[in-house]
Amino acid sequence: MPLRLRHENPGAATENAIDLHSGHPWWVAKSGLIHSYPGLRDEARCDVLIVGAGITGALIADTLSAAGMHVCVIDRREAGWGSTSASTALLQYEIDTELQDLVEIVGSDDAVLAYHSCEDAVKLLGELARGMRGVEFRAMKSLYLASNARHGKRLRKEGSLRREHGLDVLTMESQEVRARYGIDAPVALLTGVAAEVDPYQLAHGLLSRVRRRGGVVHGRTELGRFQPQRSGVLAHTTDGRSIRCQHLVLAAGYESQLHLGQRVASNRSSYAIVSEPVDGGLGGLRDTLVWESARPYLYLRTTHDQRLIVGGLDDNVDIAIKRDASIGWKSARLVKQVRTLLPHLQLRTAFAWAGTFAETEDGLPFFGPHPQHGARVHFAMAYGGNGITYSMIGARILLDAFQGRKHPCADLFSFRRLAR
Repeated sequence: MPLRLRHENPGAATENAIDLHSGHPWWVAKSGLIHSYPGLRDEARCDVLIVGAGITGALIADTLSAAGMHVCVIDRREAGWGSTSASTALLQYEIDTELQDLVEIVGSDDAVLAYHSCEDAVKLLGELARGMRGVEFRAMKSLYLASNARHGKRLRKEGSLRREHGLDVLTMESQEVRARYGIDAPVALLTGVAAEVDPYQLAHGLLSRVRRRGGVVHGRTELGRFQPQRSGVLAHTTDGRSIRCQHLVLAAGYESQLHLGQRVASNRSSYAIVSEPVDGGLGGLRDTLVWESARPYLYLRTTHDQRLIVGGLDDNVDIAIKRDASIGWKSARLVKQVRTLLPHLQLRTAFAWAGTFAETEDGLPFFGPHPQHGARVHFAMAYGGNGITYSMIGARILLDAFQGRKHPCADLFSFRRLAR
């Protein structure tokens, strides 16, 4: 995934624009190369081959290896240098598609199931991250702002619907939002089940644990082609190595769509900045993620060292050179949006970056086999704003499938819903 990282403080670097190998923004710039995995040099066998060593592949590998499966993870880059390095890693139960809209698309039972499953997944991710040394994780709240008065009416309805179905949410009127956060909004929904994590650290922590259980991880190893067979899948790397497995899982982010003849998602570009540490602290924002009802939406979160990560201004650009050329003015516009929302903050940009992501029409992911490749080739497409949360659910969907069970979300997150 080509990304461009721009250092916005000319006093801190001799070059204003830094183009890093494969492009890795804030998380890799902050932590450095945590671990480099060797390329595959011999033929290999495993129970499950996972293509993609980002946070999605790492969560799946950890879940499967914990159940006793021998997994092999490969990635054409270094581990975590794809979409994981571009993620702003807001963990929420809320889906980009509001519950009231999702009810209209998939029905009430499935819509509520998706929301409750995401709520459970955020809690599971917290348990997972807290048990790992060296992974930054914080439980947070999530504040969903009405961008205008018309959206305010919709958000009140959304809040009522969520409470009706037992979801954690509080409807806040404008005076309370202003007093608590210094933000002018007609209404907002505050939820207590949310978190933030360093996805790059978490992916490496999970992969390290996979290796301790006997699994293998190979960087700079690219999948070339694969052949589904009666008893498994024969995969070939681009440099001629072969891997025999019982199941193949394609967890390579938006690039997984290259293995399908059917278009199941749209690629988009998103833009983000991280500030210098904010003088005077962040007040109520220290423990609260913020996003808005406008589409595309502005969103922001804090870091352990009092920085602000801001993202948004998504567009339909799917050409790397055009996307990267927009980083400068997009980052300036993000700063302007934050200053309008939070005029009391003195925001100075430290880094800015952009990345490609994919989104589905209904905002839900795809996990499982596609008719094009048969039952032993599985896709892990954690598309949309809930990618990490979806990946936690998807790991359990795949584990249940491999062990002969059916996860409650298996049908809802499958390709079968495209036929509705």
